[in-house]
Amino acid sequence: MRVLVTGGAGFIGSHVVDRLHSAGHEPLIFDRVSPAANGVAPLPHVLGDVLDTTALRRAAHRCDAVIHLAAVADVTVAVSNPVDTYRTNVTGTHSMLKATAAAGVGTVIYASTVWVYGDVDGRGSVDEESPLPPVQEIYTATKLAGEVCCVEQGGALGLAPVILRLGIPYGPRARPAGAVPRFVAAALSGQPISIAGDGFQSRPFVYVEDVASGIVAALVSDATGRAYNLCPDNVSVSIRELADVVRREVAPVPVTHVKGRPADLRGGPISAARAARELGWSATTPLSDGVRRYVRWVIETAGTPTAAHADRIGGSAANV
Repeated sequence: MRVLVTGGAGFIGSHVVDRLHSAGHEPLIFDRVSPAANGVAPLPHVLGDVLDTTALRRAAHRCDAVIHLAAVADVTVAVSNPVDTYRTNVTGTHSMLKATAAAGVGTVIYASTVWVYGDVDGRGSVDEESPLPPVQEIYTATKLAGEVCCVEQGGALGLAPVILRLGIPYGPRARPAGAVPRFVAAALSGQPISIAGDGFQSRPFVYVEDVASGIVAALVSDATGRAYNLCPDNVSVSIRELADVVRREVAPVPVTHVKGRPADLRGGPISAARAARELGWSATTPLSDGVRRYVRWVIETAGTPTAAHADRIGGSAANV
């Protein structure tokens, strides 16, 4: 298939492009920056913004599918720039759907986030049919609004987008602001690992190559108009436990605590059974192995891409 990947130069997007290419598909990257910014192979790409419906329609012409990953994905950035976040994450999704339909593309994959489940502590495992709690912050609000766009606007346009609620991705090419990159950077430099809050907030961390394989699995499946959780099945790791993994894999540096973030996910068990059953996908990389691979990548590449590129890359759709 010829597949347009919005945000294809970003963290998750670059791995999706790699996976598509290795599987014999033809990815076309649509991003505001060159793929070279994230170490992506020199594959076909279009420089453009998801708010430009005309540019999107032209890029989607003769494509078989669109994978929509472009987003403001850093919660801290979203809180400090709510208007830009809304424009990119919501208006950009409207634009993508309109352009996709106009180009005659029938298959759409939309990357959402497990943040839509909110604070699930004490309520048992949740799945795609669980009632969603009230939204507490702008990032989740915009990603959930994107889901609504896919269902309502997509339906009106004759589309049935597949919605993927991604766990918290980590691995090579990750933004430096993420928990795993920050903790690893601190341990490699012999500095204390700084945890926001008490450290008991938990995350369904998922290795980025597992995420990419799940996105491609959804693409080649018969799924339409369904939501799927792409995260470890009912496995959530606390931030303190993550710090302990990094200390074991890198260096036993001390841990310090700072004031917690106003918008944070406490976490809890999330079922990925539907993805296993219907997509044949499950997360297969243990956290310790994934951290070890990430550390190896950092050492081999000096941690490129740099932070200067990271804030401008819109490929990741979930954040710690």
